[in-house]
Amino acid sequence: MDIQLLETNLTGLVQTCSGILINTCQLLAIFVISVGVARALLIFLRSSLFQPQTALAFQRSRLAMGYSFSLGLSFLVGASIMKTMLSSQWEDIARLVIIIAVRTALNLLLERAIRNSQSIEDESLDASRSDQEAVPETVTANS
Repeated sequence: MDIQLLETNLTGLVQTCSGILINTCQLLAIFVISVGVARALLIFLRSSLFQPQTALAFQRSRLAMGYSFSLGLSFLVGASIMKTMLSSQWEDIARLVIIIAVRTALNLLLERAIRNSQSIEDESLDASRSDQEAVPETVTANS
């Protein structure tokens, strides 16, 4: 009798803690994605209003948002794993596998886009630096 009571209490405790962790991960995902969207909007607005290179501003804002989406998706994958952790039904496990596969594919695509954006931004920064270095040379050559 005492063992069954202990098992029931522990099961309730584990389910409660699991629910708290799941909700925390989901809230963190919402927070991270929201902050990333706001940050990307600020980067884009600041860069596009005060600098003539709007394509570069778009890339920078997209890069900032990509990082936050990637982290948010990671939190959501963790929450999905915790949801299924206590379930022993094959239907829930199959649903988890599909959700993780889709979110992992999205995360990989986001990371690839981030890498491409970084390389484009690095190339454009190198080009702008070389243009700035070339301007003083032509000024001194004409003087």
